Amino acid sequence: MKVVITRIELVNLVGKIQNIVPVKPTISILSNILIEAIDDQLILSVTDLTVSVRAYVEAKVLEEGAITLPAKRFFQLIRELTAVQVEIHALSSEVALVNAGSSHFRIQGMHKDEFPKFPNLSEGIQLTLPSSQLSHLLSRTSFAAARDDSKHALNGILLQSVENTIVFIGTDGKRLAKNKVKIDKISSDSSSYIIPLKAIEEIIRLLDSKEDDPVILTLMSDKIAVEFKSTTLISKLLSGQYPDVSRVIPEQIANPIALNRDELISLLRQVSLFTSENSNSVRFTFTTGELHLSAMSGSIGEGKVHMPVNYGGEKLEVAFNPNYFLDMLRHSKDESVHFSISDPYNPGLITDSTSAQFVIMPMRLEV
Repeated sequence: MKVVITRIELVNLVGKIQNIVPVKPTISILSNILIEAIDDQLILSVTDLTVSVRAYVEAKVLEEGAITLPAKRFFQLIRELTAVQVEIHALSSEVALVNAGSSHFRIQGMHKDEFPKFPNLSEGIQLTLPSSQLSHLLSRTSFAAARDDSKHALNGILLQSVENTIVFIGTDGKRLAKNKVKIDKISSDSSSYIIPLKAIEEIIRLLDSKEDDPVILTLMSDKIAVEFKSTTLISKLLSGQYPDVSRVIPEQIANPIALNRDELISLLRQVSLFTSENSNSVRFTFTTGELHLSAMSGSIGEGKVHMPVNYGGEKLEVAFNPNYFLDMLRHSKDESVHFSISDPYNPGLITDSTSAQFVIMPMRLEV
């Protein structure tokens, strides 16, 4: 293998895949990157056996071939180079030269056959979405997913396809985010897929583009693939049963409370400074025409703020985790959002002009 590419293009290519390389790989080959030179393309691939990414760029291929090299060291070297062009030359199946101007490096690698094979994507349900739309759907859902929960299914995002609609749901048991979008009909059957959070975060990062190019999603029984421009990400799905969240999502009441999003974000940030790890809750008190927010900590002090709202019912007091509430407000759209709640013991529902639904569980009221 012998290939020549500009350093800038190589750095950009490395940037698309570097996060996948595991810090503590279960087998040594996973700490390597697969480098292939085929048909005037340089292809880089990495995997942690759950998430795999392959990206390519046009390059001058002088000799086709492939080799795997230590990913971390290879990435660091490429960033430190100053020459305009870089040449990668595999002397054998396990040794490569990296030449850049007057700099020359010999790197010990491993045979390409030891690298895990990429799965076949020919089978499965395919659908296409604009990149910005998919990115927003995932961003507005993933923040509510669990991190390192013992219920492994919660450490991912549930994707449901039902006829001409796909639904994304994320929850950690204390909050929930649900987003959906209409698409061309893909199947009369409903299907569910639990995508690991690491894959979701990498997809969001991959789609961070100013151009609204199409994204191809391929849904299979045990994996999902995302193809965007010159990059393909494949992830295994999480096993287990995702909870039936339909029972937790409250109905939107007839006259929901309208909340000025920016004003509430500002006031919540102020009053949350008076919460502590032992008492991380803010009391929401709704009275006629006003919302009062208060928090108190014996070691810090007390904070009280208020704002006008269109509430006309009986006095209602409920406590929420301010950070969870702020997350939902930040991921909402519009100047004003709607808040539906029936009593201090049942979940609250935040909605905007989109199809998004954000659910937050109340906390115990401190006397």
